[in-house]
Amino acid sequence: MKRDFSLTLNPKVKRVIQLLTDGGASDCLFVGGSVRDHFLGLETKEFDIEVYGLSYKKILKILRPHFHVGLVGQSFGTVKVDNEIDLSIPRTESKAAAGHKGFHIESVPHLPPEIAFARRDFTINAVGLRIDGTVIDPFNGRRDLEQKILRAPTEAFCEDPLRVLRGMQFAARFGFDIEPQTVELCRRVLPEFPTLSAERVWAEWEKWAVKGRFPGKGLQLLQETGWIACFPEIAALPGVPQHQIYHPEGDVFTHTKLTCDAAVKIADAARFSSMERGILLFAALCHDFGKPAATVLNDRGYWSAPNHPAVGVPLARSFLQRLGAPNRYLEHVPVLVGEHQTHMCVPDGERPGAAAVRRLAVRLEPSNIRMWSAVCQADAGGCGPGVRNYKAVMWEETAAGLNVRESKPKPVLQGRDLIALGIPPGREMGKILRRVYEAQLDGLVTNFEEAKKMVFS
Repeated sequence: MKRDFSLTLNPKVKRVIQLLTDGGASDCLFVGGSVRDHFLGLETKEFDIEVYGLSYKKILKILRPHFHVGLVGQSFGTVKVDNEIDLSIPRTESKAAAGHKGFHIESVPHLPPEIAFARRDFTINAVGLRIDGTVIDPFNGRRDLEQKILRAPTEAFCEDPLRVLRGMQFAARFGFDIEPQTVELCRRVLPEFPTLSAERVWAEWEKWAVKGRFPGKGLQLLQETGWIACFPEIAALPGVPQHQIYHPEGDVFTHTKLTCDAAVKIADAARFSSMERGILLFAALCHDFGKPAATVLNDRGYWSAPNHPAVGVPLARSFLQRLGAPNRYLEHVPVLVGEHQTHMCVPDGERPGAAAVRRLAVRLEPSNIRMWSAVCQADAGGCGPGVRNYKAVMWEETAAGLNVRESKPKPVLQGRDLIALGIPPGREMGKILRRVYEAQLDGLVTNFEEAKKMVFS
């Protein structure tokens, strides 16, 4: 039964198809994410259309009088209409060199869809849809969508190693599992991981973090395919034991997957921005990177990992640097990792003191207690059912009362104040400012007059 796909399309998309059809296109098929999301019942604003029967130059001639047409590259046979609609010509690809870009590409306007679709990454993205709802599905992609399976259409999958990481983020976004034969294809291209640029690797990891609903599924795919070895900090987590009372869920890798899944729910509930969500997910992923090196069997016969947050800080930083993460992540994630157990220093039933909360806000800069509390909550959510190990809420409540939940305390005394008091810029000014600020953090100085008094005392 045909589905009414046209109702999801805006007038511009319909106009483009009408112009191409009137201009001689033998077929216009929606492909890729817009089709996949349509059958999953998800909203999409990006449309990829594969145009049959027209050359690259002919498409440009038809559309240029009506739209702004961006030239993505004639060698790829792709154009972008008004920077929102992607058009492509069916093409063949042959492997010419190792890596993601090592292809010889030839546009073939009259290529049959079943051959054109064979080059796609997964069957779920190898489904075509006409504007009238007619489905072109040579590799049973709709069946795999219904069964939540990631499957390679053909062995051509191996020509592009980046597809494994695309599989990781698809698993994270849609909760899909990867089928055994595709696992073997992923293992086959493992040696080509070093050929991938950090920019492309980061693009897939960012989707894992920002768009993923089931991030633990993505991590599980890395383990199943062997690609976990490409990320040594993650590869070190499976098999690392934990205290069974506090972590009945199992080893550190299991805990990390559950923590990442918990982070998604926290981000949704708090209505985090995309950047905040990404930072939270990577902090959840990295928070126990220090455990493999720090874990010991203590004198009571229990596994523990003393000082693992501090051990994990440089590991989190190097991991993100190799991924090519933006500076915003490098600034926030390591400090959140380093402080993720600070809330445990307060005995049960007690609240943290104001000075401790203020100092935590300073140490977390440029992040903040709100983000830190979310990481701590995700960590607690990654423990087994019935385990309640989350005290950060008391810190967050105290921080809100002190007005330091979003940032560190603002100094009551600044350099311009000292200049007005006759103290020139220099080393002595710096010492005074630090001394007064330390007193402010401890609650001994609360306003300018008290700070001024301390300067001249």
